[in-house]
Amino acid sequence: MTTNNTYRLGFIGIGLMGKPMVLRLLDEGFSVNAWNRTPEKLQEVIKAGAIAQSSIHALVGQSDVILLCLADTAVVKSVVLNHIITSGSTGKLLIDLSSIDPEVTRNLAQQLFEHCQMDWVDAPVSGGVKGAELGNLAIMAGGKPEAIEIAREVLRPLYLQLTHMGDVGSGQVTKICNQMIVSCNVLVITEMMALAKQAGVDTEKIPEALKGGFADSKPLQIVAPEMATETFEPVKWRVKTLLKDLNMAVDLSARENASIPISALAAQLMQLHGNQGFMEKDPSTLINLYKKQS
Repeated sequence: MTTNNTYRLGFIGIGLMGKPMVLRLLDEGFSVNAWNRTPEKLQEVIKAGAIAQSSIHALVGQSDVILLCLADTAVVKSVVLNHIITSGSTGKLLIDLSSIDPEVTRNLAQQLFEHCQMDWVDAPVSGGVKGAELGNLAIMAGGKPEAIEIAREVLRPLYLQLTHMGDVGSGQVTKICNQMIVSCNVLVITEMMALAKQAGVDTEKIPEALKGGFADSKPLQIVAPEMATETFEPVKWRVKTLLKDLNMAVDLSARENASIPISALAAQLMQLHGNQGFMEKDPSTLINLYKKQS
């Protein structure tokens, strides 16, 4: 095995991304303690060898490296301040795979180190559920060099590339940049598909026609076929996730006094779509924004 699987891992958040990550870590021989707010979601990883813990406190006590894969900034903040910070200890490491606010990340990392001398690596990922299943995620990481090296070893089953972007928080800034590109791409793919259909083109052929050209992209090959056939299940990622990240981009631009007009408009369009009952749905449902009203 290429990974140093002597680390005992504690994984919090067994959702769309967390479950395939845990399964890959188990396949590589890691010992994985697991906790999830909804215990039923633990069943598959338990069958694969994960050890269910009754509480976050118990999980931290039984783990050397704690990994978070949680929904948003508020949830990460609650888990860290209400649980991990009171049960952590020197020598342990926290790796946050969630996509959350960079400034909150820096503040939480500082509080965690001051309280229990635990280092923090922010390591948000890109590549979606399929990337997690195949182990070819892109990870953008922030933290101390020595902590990053541990993260490289622990996360090796999950990524194709892991790039150290700088100090704590820089990984989250990079993920926001990533999501600006992804979200705007998905939105322009949506309006392109709607226009092509209106003009009489067989939209199921669009991904094939553009494959390998300058307009090609992973989002195009994923969402365009789903939009063409209106196949919106199973949900592989969610509208609310893209909206969360776009809103963080708007907040970051305000703090940095930077202009991001296209991403700001994308946030408004994503909000409009989400407000129509699509927050929990796949972004391929954005095609519904352009349906003719009868």
